[in-house]
Amino acid sequence: MTVSAVIITKNEENNILECIKTLKFVDEIIVIDNFSQDKTVEKAITVGAKVYTHSGLDFSYLRNIGKEKSTSEWLLYVDADEKVSKDLEEEIENIVKHDTGFSAYQIVRQNYYFGRLWPKNEKMTRMMRKDSLLGWQGILHESPIVSGKVGQLKSRLIHYTHRNLSEMVAKTNEWSEVEAQLRYKNNHPNITWWRLLRMMLTSFFDSYVEKEAWKAGSEGIIESIYQSFSMFITYAKLWEKQNTYLRKKRNG
Repeated sequence: MTVSAVIITKNEENNILECIKTLKFVDEIIVIDNFSQDKTVEKAITVGAKVYTHSGLDFSYLRNIGKEKSTSEWLLYVDADEKVSKDLEEEIENIVKHDTGFSAYQIVRQNYYFGRLWPKNEKMTRMMRKDSLLGWQGILHESPIVSGKVGQLKSRLIHYTHRNLSEMVAKTNEWSEVEAQLRYKNNHPNITWWRLLRMMLTSFFDSYVEKEAWKAGSEGIIESIYQSFSMFITYAKLWEKQNTYLRKKRNG
């Protein structure tokens, strides 16, 4: 059986080559590029990736296009700031050679924030048979819908995220607009000072306590405060949209 790796990109010229280097074992690499303004596309093409350009901020839509463009029996979804470890490569190769009875697999993602190993890992369904993947759902926080049993891989997918504050702020400004618009369309309750404060505190608690950022020293406190800031930006933008609507309504 064969494997296609699918990567969604936008302005990832600093990450794409390192990511693709860890995917030499797959049969094809599909890059769905969201109109990058840097050299992401050129770099991906030079190392043999098949690149398709599509616009939009709906990640599920982009991942579903990746499925359509792929020709292999198995799909492996990897982000541009992730790397497949050697152990994970060997585990995947072993799976595709044998019928294990599973339609998809969860992979443990080991995170590095600001270059520091994060205390807590994540589990994400990223590998599946193409004919078992019914599609992806969710605009930003997308997840796959799979028919059949889902197994668990032991090896790690390495994720280098939040490398510097400049990139983080730029991404927050972009994606918070989408998040705010989604909440606005879904008639989110009016934002008040106490609701804004509660969301910020909840976000900080989730990062610092629930996700054990307190174990990561200075990086942990910076990340947790940043998550609270990011939540503030999203809900402040929602507040702005709600108040703009109310002003227009009052003025007729």
